[in-house]
Amino acid sequence: MRVAFVVPRYGPAIIGGAETAARVLAEHLVAQKGWEVDVLTSCAEDFVTWSDTYPEGVEVINGVRVARFASAAGRDPSFHPLSASLLADPEHASLEDAERWVDLQGPVTPALADAAVHSQADVLVFYPYLYYPTVRVIDQVSVPTILHPAAHDEPALRLPVFPRVFEAADGLVFQTMAERDLVQRTFPVATHHQLLLGLGVDDPDLRPGNRGAGTDPGGRRTPSGSEAPYLVCLGRVDRHKGTSLLATLFSRYKERHPGPLRLVFAGPVVEPPETHPDIEVLGPVSDDEKWALLEGAVALVSPSSWEAFSLVVAESWSARTPVVVNAACGATVEHCRRSGGGLTFAGFGEFEVAVDLLSGDRRMARDLGARGRAYVDRRFRWPLIVNRYAAFVESVAAAAGSSEAGAEWAGAGRLHHSDAEDGHTREDLPHPVPADELRGGDRQGVSEGRQ
Repeated sequence: MRVAFVVPRYGPAIIGGAETAARVLAEHLVAQKGWEVDVLTSCAEDFVTWSDTYPEGVEVINGVRVARFASAAGRDPSFHPLSASLLADPEHASLEDAERWVDLQGPVTPALADAAVHSQADVLVFYPYLYYPTVRVIDQVSVPTILHPAAHDEPALRLPVFPRVFEAADGLVFQTMAERDLVQRTFPVATHHQLLLGLGVDDPDLRPGNRGAGTDPGGRRTPSGSEAPYLVCLGRVDRHKGTSLLATLFSRYKERHPGPLRLVFAGPVVEPPETHPDIEVLGPVSDDEKWALLEGAVALVSPSSWEAFSLVVAESWSARTPVVVNAACGATVEHCRRSGGGLTFAGFGEFEVAVDLLSGDRRMARDLGARGRAYVDRRFRWPLIVNRYAAFVESVAAAAGSSEAGAEWAGAGRLHHSDAEDGHTREDLPHPVPADELRGGDRQGVSEGRQ
């Protein structure tokens, strides 16, 4: 099987949800299945400017053949005022303005589009839905297509340029039921092949040289005053990811609860939080540093309300560390509901109680972390993810080549490789407990995910 991924940027140095997910999935298809995997991408590293950083041409990265194409245009300065105007009322934007929004956002890559149209791959995989390489290409190719939308409930999803993008896909791959529900509410995709996959998650117990949870081999950066307890927030430090909100909540918490607890941000810094003596911004960290931070933390806090999966939540549970997530984020709340491994907050009161509980009751924190670990082991380890995904890709390719197979799928509106849990209603599954409901002390209910 030969598969080509079409993504706006690609490479080990690029840290981002969709970009990282596409890269590691491509690499595991090569390593685990022996497939021939191509990537068609831009020369950009930065998603704000889309300026050409990498040279044009072809290189092989971890077995994946990566073809880079220079951009005819990056992000135009006029994009920002146009975006502010359109996204204030996306349902009423004109198609012409929405098309212009896509072009001004960048990266504009006509050479990449031409390469995709003439690709010899059996299937083209597009990831994510939002950018020019998907919008301008997915409906122009003749081979079967699979779209990983990486969609969350953001205004851009409702621009009139995107219905044809989702319609053009032969298959759709979702990371959570929340994402699938959102896409099905927004677009008529009931007849599409669909897979609820999630993302593959590495097991830190299997890392070479791993010395067990809580260890700190020499040379790894850890928070200042590393003996002090800390919360950790991993990923892009950017107010759009909720990091400014988290810093504000934590500052207020420290006013009410003086003590040694610290907050550590680790990841690329787009917009640093306000300076605070108990807030530390490490910047990008290595893989070993990431796992050390997770293993030593009281909890991981995911403040973003816009996530399609949140790999860092799954990684935190892999390290047996509980999580606290924004109650406005469907994907991370779903993970907590299914696992019973985390708490939610919808304001300062719930944030305060969650932090108090996890920092004050280590037994409960360990129990939540263990439940999260079991959830990830059951659903998101790489061998399972790759086997399910490979079977789905093969089924999309086969159906696209057979009118009978296509007729069999038409109108089915069902998940490929669904599991028993996917068929449950929200009421059937464990629910995460908003932290302020625990003031009465039903802590056993928290660890079991009950309300």
